[in-house]
Amino acid sequence: MKAVQISRFGGPEHFEFVDVPDPSPGPGEVLVDLRAIGVNYRDVTSRSGEFPPELTGKPMPPLPYITGSEGAGIVSGIGEGVTEVQLGDRVAFHENDSRAYAEKAVVRAWRLVTLPDNISFETGAAIMLQGLTAEFLAHDCGNLEPGDIALVHSAAGGTGLLLTQMLKRSGIRVIGTVSTDNKAVLAKEFGADYTINYRDSDFSQEVLRLTEGVGVQAVYDAVGVDTFDQGVASLATRGHMVMYGNASGPVVDIPASVFLYRSLTFVRAAVPDYTATRDELMYRTERLFEWLSSGELRVHIHGAFPLKETSEAHRQLEGRLTSGKVLLIP
Repeated sequence: MKAVQISRFGGPEHFEFVDVPDPSPGPGEVLVDLRAIGVNYRDVTSRSGEFPPELTGKPMPPLPYITGSEGAGIVSGIGEGVTEVQLGDRVAFHENDSRAYAEKAVVRAWRLVTLPDNISFETGAAIMLQGLTAEFLAHDCGNLEPGDIALVHSAAGGTGLLLTQMLKRSGIRVIGTVSTDNKAVLAKEFGADYTINYRDSDFSQEVLRLTEGVGVQAVYDAVGVDTFDQGVASLATRGHMVMYGNASGPVVDIPASVFLYRSLTFVRAAVPDYTATRDELMYRTERLFEWLSSGELRVHIHGAFPLKETSEAHRQLEGRLTSGKVLLIP
């Protein structure tokens, strides 16, 4: 099969479009012929090797390495003991280290969900990481009530657009940070009440201005070290700092005094912890599919690149030239 791999860490130019042996499913595993692959910032950091184990707490992947953790396609092989899906099923998944930048991927069966007929492979691949993330952030993190105000960083990104919609349907007002005027327009189109171009201003001061000095009840941050301090300064008393990514680098060695002052709370949320059982995974994805089918939730796809153009997809994502979701098509 065709796949995209790296033989050394570094920039997107290190991707290699290669032939590799087809994988085979073991017990409890399923082989998926991929039709669409999700591109996520986690793929960028695993490719670049930018954050060493002493910062992330995770070992560097062995080389050569095929990255990717999200996709949608058709079940073409089933390992021993699999009962969750059948041959020919249309499925989608998010599974860390599933080597999804390829024509085929092996995934643990319990991590697969069956796609409804009205959900395309492209939407399925776009929703499994960012949609699940937005779902638990909006409903399980932040302790928000109708009328509260939340700050959503990267509001025109894939997760940001989905999270904004879910917060709005729960009666939350949303301030979104963006990097361009065009992204501000898109964020407002998807429900943001206010936008702040962080390139033009100190966003914490603008948040305090918009909230008449009170601050927001929750900050949703996947940026990391570059926005952390201003994010804390943007919080109201008893506010919640909800981190779910570290695109600019992980936040380490946080002094407890940061959160003791004003009774603030902190959580670092991740998809595996909020989809730890199949029942929870199915509950959350069924909600996503219901909202997509009813039109309550929209997915914005920036672009779908052929697999052999993975380098360009990463260049655009890293260069902050994208809005919404980026896909690869095998």
